[in-house]
Amino acid sequence: MARILLLHSMYGLRPAVHQAAERLRAAGHEVHAPDLYDGRVVDEAEAGIEIKDEIGRDELLRRAVAAAAPLIGDGGLVYAGFSLGGSIAQNLAFADQKAGGLLLMHGTSDMAEDASTDIPVQLHVADPDTWEPVDWLNAWYLQMRKAGADVEVFRYRGAGHLFTDPDLPDYDADAAERAWTIALDSLASL
Repeated sequence: MARILLLHSMYGLRPAVHQAAERLRAAGHEVHAPDLYDGRVVDEAEAGIEIKDEIGRDELLRRAVAAAAPLIGDGGLVYAGFSLGGSIAQNLAFADQKAGGLLLMHGTSDMAEDASTDIPVQLHVADPDTWEPVDWLNAWYLQMRKAGADVEVFRYRGAGHLFTDPDLPDYDADAAERAWTIALDSLASL
């Protein structure tokens, strides 16, 4: 069983995040899904970007750190997130020397040149993805390997960016099911 901090996308703490948390709990994991947007949930990317920009990157990170702090312990917290939440999760995981893993759904973040970690990292991303271009992903992968991460990237041809959210136009049921099957198998081995 893993203890997981699951961070939402720029759309807010949508039903799909609650469904993902329940799916993880049903597999025996302890899951915490904080609301970084103070209850605001949107259906349009532009509205999500507006909220993200209004709150600001530093404040979102501060809120995520506050949510993670009581969960950090000897067991190694697994950081997970959707798109923007994946970016934040990646930053938190690299700052936590006891992190147990990193599960990225649809999003990554840049990292310091001298970053170092030995955690397992799994990325599930659309192929192609306008939010995560191929050149960016290739550079990200190389940086992750250089940092020492045990990294796996799973690409889903033809899927939309947030292909695991059944209430968004990007949804791809087959890709979502494949991603969750792989992610759950990986989490079971932690």
